[in-house]
Amino acid sequence: MEYRVLGRTGVSVSAFALGTLHLGAWGNGDHDDAVRLVHTALDAGINLIDTADQYSEGEAERIVGKAIRGRRDEVVLATKGHFPVQRGDRDPNRRGNSRRWLTRAVEDSLRRLGTDRIDLYQVHRPDPSTDIDETLSVLSDLVRAGKIMAIGTSDFPAEQLVEAQWVADRRNHVPFRTEQPPYSVFVRGIEADVLPTARKYGLGVLTWSPLNSGWLTGRFRRGEPIELTEFRRVVAHKFDLELPGNRRKIEAVESLLAVAEEAGISLTHLALAFAANHPAVTSVLLGPRTIEQLTDQLDAAGVRLDDAALDRIDEIVPPGVTLNPADVDYRRPALTDPGLRRRR
Repeated sequence: MEYRVLGRTGVSVSAFALGTLHLGAWGNGDHDDAVRLVHTALDAGINLIDTADQYSEGEAERIVGKAIRGRRDEVVLATKGHFPVQRGDRDPNRRGNSRRWLTRAVEDSLRRLGTDRIDLYQVHRPDPSTDIDETLSVLSDLVRAGKIMAIGTSDFPAEQLVEAQWVADRRNHVPFRTEQPPYSVFVRGIEADVLPTARKYGLGVLTWSPLNSGWLTGRFRRGEPIELTEFRRVVAHKFDLELPGNRRKIEAVESLLAVAEEAGISLTHLALAFAANHPAVTSVLLGPRTIEQLTDQLDAAGVRLDDAALDRIDEIVPPGVTLNPADVDYRRPALTDPGLRRRR
């Protein structure tokens, strides 16, 4: 396993990390099996585990806590807060990036994880209703209290990454050290702005969904229905083959399978190697549900794509392009609220 320094933290992390979205009710609800999966990842050289309080309503954090008991010092432990932990919770103060909520969220994560510190705490999404100065202030206090070692963001647009660096510098806050965006052959929008910004400010980049929720495994083929799992039902629009963006993805899969065959590898390995190839990417989060999936994905650690394969991928999905707009998880408020772009 290759190791890379995570931004300017001085901490080295594995080029592939274990994402835990599918541990618990959203994927693998067998805790013993999920713990074995985590141990398999650690034994293979993965040292970065990424989770979130929201995943399976806190269950994923509890599973990770069980799995790292006795092995805590081997792990660079990352988690996230922002969303309500309980689905359907309508309390407006049990979400977001305010001092009130993040203070509570960090304490709850520490308890579920069974640890006294979080190596990397990330705000899961931007919060337009909270001043970034407020968010950085509370996270800085938690760092100084020793509860968090470093802080980062997830799905922040480039301009908000710049603003956060500016505010941290002028207000003497602890700065964000990482960004966690979605990145895959099918979701390349961050190549245009987020990745160059991360390199400019020395941010570590942890990318998620390198297989685009299964689209880049070769399991979804032209003319075949897509089975909706528990997680896929939550985001069913990303798998609706009546939508033009998803039809474009089905056609691209057929072309990419040919590229993978020419390279002598599976489409899964092609996709993972692509995500790890960008010089701004520090670590690629794998999201397996089973040990078999993890073992297969780990085999991509030794795959290197030559320029010919990368050029062919660029022809199929041009740099900076996201094939399906539904795959953009965070949208700037001005793009979602008509009141912000229409004079009354």
